[in-house]
Amino acid sequence: MDEAISESAKNLETGHGGPFGAVVVKDGVIVGRGHNEVLKNNDPTCHGEIQAIRDACRNLGTYDLSGCELYTSAEPCPMCLSAIIWANIKTVYYGNSAKDAAAIGFRDDFIYDFIKRGCADEDTLALRQMGREEAIKIFEQYKEKNMTIY
Repeated sequence: MDEAISESAKNLETGHGGPFGAVVVKDGVIVGRGHNEVLKNNDPTCHGEIQAIRDACRNLGTYDLSGCELYTSAEPCPMCLSAIIWANIKTVYYGNSAKDAAAIGFRDDFIYDFIKRGCADEDTLALRQMGREEAIKIFEQYKEKNMTIY
């Protein structure tokens, strides 16, 4: 956890993004590091957890982080939770809570609330399905070719 907090502290000096950092650990060894770089990269997906997952995947040569744990300075936002689940990480340790993040102005709770409402608040986001007739053909071809499911 100390290393995750250390990653988060980097942005107090660099200004690359918010005070969030993370590390991915496998068998007691840090295999990925990251801190928030949203402002540096003009990319809202560059959260500390995402950066640490990307780094671990590069370092281990895999998209599957089964057997790894993630340590993060703050409770993961919904985007990061999804990435953690997609990466097959089964345990996350976090420092600050989502309420702590909200207390300094970060709005994770806004997204959690949207999800709890069934993603049906059009003031937040309008979701419209279209083009399924053509798009489903690609899914069917992918399945027919027995391509990798992850």
